Amino acid sequence: MRILQLTPGTGNYHCGGCLRDNALVHALRARGHDVLMVPLYLPIVPETPLETGTSPIFLSGISVFLERKFRVPRWLDRALSAPAMLRFCSGFAHMTTAKDLGESAVAMLTGAPPELDRLLDWLRTQPQFDVICLSNSLLTGMARRLKEELRAPLVATMQGEDSFLDGLAEPYRTQSWQLLTQRCADVDCFIAVSRYFADLMRTRLNLPSDRINVIHNGIALEKFAPAAAPPPVPTIGFLSLMSHGKGLGLLADAFAELNILNARLRVAGAMTNADKPLVAALRRRLGNRVEFLPNLERDAKIAFLQSLNVLSVPTLYAEAFGLYILESLACAVPVVQPRHGAFPELIAATGGGLLCEPNDVHSLAAALRQLLTDPSRARQLGQAGRIAVQEKFGVDKMAEHVETVLASVQ
Repeated sequence: MRILQLTPGTGNYHCGGCLRDNALVHALRARGHDVLMVPLYLPIVPETPLETGTSPIFLSGISVFLERKFRVPRWLDRALSAPAMLRFCSGFAHMTTAKDLGESAVAMLTGAPPELDRLLDWLRTQPQFDVICLSNSLLTGMARRLKEELRAPLVATMQGEDSFLDGLAEPYRTQSWQLLTQRCADVDCFIAVSRYFADLMRTRLNLPSDRINVIHNGIALEKFAPAAAPPPVPTIGFLSLMSHGKGLGLLADAFAELNILNARLRVAGAMTNADKPLVAALRRRLGNRVEFLPNLERDAKIAFLQSLNVLSVPTLYAEAFGLYILESLACAVPVVQPRHGAFPELIAATGGGLLCEPNDVHSLAAALRQLLTDPSRARQLGQAGRIAVQEKFGVDKMAEHVETVLASVQ
């Protein structure tokens, strides 16, 4: 198949959606498919070689923002799409107001933005596509024009759009959900990254069950391995965006409540400018008992995971998936996660950890204590999780299932 994959980038940090799409494109190519991956808004920050090749960045995040103020000429749009410019400006994303963010979301879902013309002009120079893939359903505002101009069916992935839309201020939140419900008519089928998220989005968007396929995310398993020896001191890890919503503050509270001699907390993952005040506050509070390792590359991330006894990302909201669970278990490190979102589904599928009550520091601390004070049980859970990830959650398995869905819409 000739496949077009459209994926938004973040500009200056790793995100789960980008990592998933980059790995998927690589795996689909290995299966013999001709896949063109095109970045949107901002540059994609990969852990492994980027699969976009020499493709330009389209729908520049700067141009999309300015277009609501005045018509951006083509020459300026090209200048504002330069990767260096976009990476620089992405560092100031926290300066966007709630009103700006809401207006941009509504504008993208209302219909095709003017910048889409430049993307379509470029895509018309490419060989015919058999299917178009959108990284998330928030891109469906452009679905109708893509299908009409490229004469190909379109599949959209669902992976965490609810938390973004629910975080918008009114009236943009309600408008965006209404527009997304309308735009779903332009999509041939959807892929949800968990059963939990498929059920949630089916209800919120009033979709028939047979329009959503559940395909769990997968990871490239190369180099993930258990540590040669356990950590010298009890070590809890966190691997995600270093934000309040991801539960970093809650985990710090639980860590303090444990009061285990010599225990340490290691925090890795993306850190934006907006996260720096929380990180600074936790540094002051926990001193040398906490270590922060932002934006690790793949090898360093694996070494980080191998330094842990247990990993926990106790999100305050119900998450659609959580690649960090697979990555931790691939290193035989058990996890402790809240009993909401996709976490019960993933723990049941892997047998690799414990569940605690959501947003409950005492329940989280109790579950962490169980694994830190019972090394044999922690080892058993970690090993069970590693076997399950190897059998069910490799990127090749994900690519095989995605291939079947894409073939079905042609």
